[in-house]
Amino acid sequence: MISKVPGGATPGADRSADSYLPGHGNGGYRVLHYDLDLDYRIVANRLSGRATVTAVAAHALSRFTLDLGRLRVEDVRVNGRPAKYTHRPDKLQIKPERPLAAGETFRVEVRYAGKPLPIPGRWGDIGWDELTDGALVASQPNGAPSWFPCDDQPGAKATFRVALTTSSAYTVLVTGDPVSRRRGAGSTTWVYERREPTSPYLMSVQIGRYERVDLAYGGVLQRAAVPPALRAGVLHDFGRQGEIMEAFQRLFGPYPFGEYVVVVADDDLDDPVEAQGMAVFGRNHVDGRRTHERLVAHELAHQWFGNSLTVADWRHIWLNEGFATYAEWLWSGVGGGPSADALAARWYAEVASRPANVVIADPGVDRMFDPLVYKRGALAVHALRKTVGEEAFFALLRAWVAEHRHGTVTTAGFRAHAQRFTGKPLDGLFTAWLDRRALPALPSGQ
Repeated sequence: MISKVPGGATPGADRSADSYLPGHGNGGYRVLHYDLDLDYRIVANRLSGRATVTAVAAHALSRFTLDLGRLRVEDVRVNGRPAKYTHRPDKLQIKPERPLAAGETFRVEVRYAGKPLPIPGRWGDIGWDELTDGALVASQPNGAPSWFPCDDQPGAKATFRVALTTSSAYTVLVTGDPVSRRRGAGSTTWVYERREPTSPYLMSVQIGRYERVDLAYGGVLQRAAVPPALRAGVLHDFGRQGEIMEAFQRLFGPYPFGEYVVVVADDDLDDPVEAQGMAVFGRNHVDGRRTHERLVAHELAHQWFGNSLTVADWRHIWLNEGFATYAEWLWSGVGGGPSADALAARWYAEVASRPANVVIADPGVDRMFDPLVYKRGALAVHALRKTVGEEAFFALLRAWVAEHRHGTVTTAGFRAHAQRFTGKPLDGLFTAWLDRRALPALPSGQ
């Protein structure tokens, strides 16, 4: 929360806290880069780490904070000098030896250790989590502090380097480009870099006894890490991964990262989850019949809508989920299933049968993952398509992706952007679909 710090500036004065998760995020500075050196003991579930955070002070700072969960802080230094600190879950407050000047680039080094525990909350336990044999990190929306100190806001993007050492019997995947792998006596250090600006919640670590297989050949590098027993099922169920990628690049523009990695954990998961350049599925999402192919498309679409284009505040989440859901419908039509028109009609009838009690543009923290945000959000996108026409719709979609590549987005920004591509006034359309609870009629098209 925004509060006055004695002898310093007001945290958050330069950037408002997230409206849905005001306890997460910190003001007074902007992070440029995270450098994480981690050691993880799988059997003991013990993580030790050194995080070096490079940031720029937005104004003079005598104190500042980082988000960090229930790990034990052992040492804090600012610009190489010991700093005073207090740590109460889930905030690390730091007082450097000397105040930081406005515009100063500074480095914070935090040494910490302990059993990484997910962050409990209304959506369950989020963040670093143990698997039956390994570990998984799925941090949306507030789990990043479970494993490293950070400025945990969706719009607070930075670059990353992550080095993780663990038993050589396991494969380690981190969201980012692989840099090196060094094997020692019984352990291996894996190093990854994420050069694109990335929100902390989109950083992920996956540790398991995985085989790596190619999902497509030519174009974007697409790989999977899978339990050996699931290899055949994964190769079938993700067999059209290359086609989905090609379709989405035609519709949305170039894939925004260097590669795409699918991880299939050897445990059941409630839902797949996206990370930067990665998607994580459970073994229950593999059945050898492509039952969950719509989720394969949904998670890939998030690489454009949610990851490259990240919401500035969680109240704009329909820009992630509505567009990824609509991408499912677009792929269905391309891939030989029901068309987007048919799926829109089906889901319109379903949404109409439910209470109209969610405002899509601001659903509230309790409803941000409500299915209506996904389905009615997709219907809003379809209504826009039918209103402006095919050519204008796909032109505005590709331009939206290109103009905000690796940036942050808002609902107001999208409304203004869409208006540039048509002479028809769109305020009424957006107000009806996004700002009101009542379900409007679905446009029939031009």
